[in-house]
Amino acid sequence: MASTVASVAVVIGPTAAGKTAVAMALQDQLGGPSKAQLISADSALVYRGMDIGTAKPDVQELIAYPHRLIDIRDPSEPYSVADFVGDADAAVVEALERQQTPIIVGGTMLYVQRFIDGIAKLPSADPNIRLELQGQLGRLGADAMHAELSMIDPAAAAKIHPNNHQRLLRAMEVIRTTGQPMSAQWQAAKGAVATSRLPIKLVTAAVVPSQREVLHQRIQERFEAMLQAGFLGEVEGLMRREDLHPDLPALRSVGYRQAWQFLRGDYSHADFVAAALAATRQLAKRQLTWLRGWSKIDLQSAAAPEQIAAEMQRML
Repeated sequence: MASTVASVAVVIGPTAAGKTAVAMALQDQLGGPSKAQLISADSALVYRGMDIGTAKPDVQELIAYPHRLIDIRDPSEPYSVADFVGDADAAVVEALERQQTPIIVGGTMLYVQRFIDGIAKLPSADPNIRLELQGQLGRLGADAMHAELSMIDPAAAAKIHPNNHQRLLRAMEVIRTTGQPMSAQWQAAKGAVATSRLPIKLVTAAVVPSQREVLHQRIQERFEAMLQAGFLGEVEGLMRREDLHPDLPALRSVGYRQAWQFLRGDYSHADFVAAALAATRQLAKRQLTWLRGWSKIDLQSAAAPEQIAAEMQRML
């Protein structure tokens, strides 16, 4: 690893905002793949065979702009925030050893936050406790489980929406496994920030359209393009696998859940499209809310990708 402090670019923003275009433009301006390494920070792009519905860069784009942390898991396999932080750290170190500027790009805000702020060493998942909690969730509902979490760990409950079943279950699982609130373990992670774990400085840019209507139009146009590209056929292929089911984290991704429900007969086609678009807009809203509360953004822009990239290059 280089002994001096090196720069790492971070490109974040809501879904369909154009983050990948900015990251690719920045790589071009830095001298191409030999001079800069793209590292994906997207919880859906890690999965193989989930290409169309995740808006994954296509084969030609990945040849021209290679990404780390894309297509590294089967949809049947879990991939945690801790997995991402470990993999991202390794990818950054390897890029620096090759004298490349790492460019982290993605919209999974929890990934980015935990990479930058550090992550507590939480216990591994306990299948028996998880099964028990899933049963409790099914019997009593998410609101009741969230209320229980609020009594035990109000700080964690304030950060976890009742509808985010995965994070809700994980918080309760950690409490039952360790006897300690998850928020206490988050607090213990402080000090393990990226700039202390690695010899780097961070330059973070948020790609945010100037008007929400513009973003919503992009979301609609992208989803229509996904349908034309064969998104439903992609999901049909996943449904034919006996080891996959819609409760897996991979298949709870926006769009895939609604497509699975449509293909098993829960929706009309019109209702499927409406539900998928609504879920995507809700995701974008959550991402924008997160960005408004994030204090570690060096640049926020709705400019063209090349302009944002040029400004980031000056800051690196």
